[in-house]
Amino acid sequence: MKLSHVTQDGKAEMVDVSKKTIVRREAVASGKIYLQQGTVDLIKKNRIQKGDVLSTARIAAVQGAKRTSELIPLCHNITLDHIQVMLDITNDGVDIKSRVVCIGRTGAEMEALTAISIAALTIYDMCKAVDKTMKISEISLKEKSKNEI
Repeated sequence: MKLSHVTQDGKAEMVDVSKKTIVRREAVASGKIYLQQGTVDLIKKNRIQKGDVLSTARIAAVQGAKRTSELIPLCHNITLDHIQVMLDITNDGVDIKSRVVCIGRTGAEMEALTAISIAALTIYDMCKAVDKTMKISEISLKEKSKNEI
């Protein structure tokens, strides 16, 4: 099996996508942060001392998605046309979902996954004073697609 990010002599390199067709690409990812019930209640009531957890996490996720290529060394710098972040409070934490759309030569999977990771880490940071048992889990790519434009 040939690895796309490794040269014949085993060195890491960025994949050349210059010959790929420009298409509309979409990626959806999800994840979860598990929280104590008391922490969930504080988030619902907007009583976390650092402020509005969900709004801050949503903005951080968008910002993180836009900066993915600065964080992942071999990731292409792509222009994102849409970033959607959905945060749903559950009894045991927050379900996180992201949808990223771009027009380009390479997909937006890494950006969708980064959005999930940054949202979860932001929630963790904002709640760490009241919850020592938080667990970030289940971060995964759910779907990706490309369509001619």
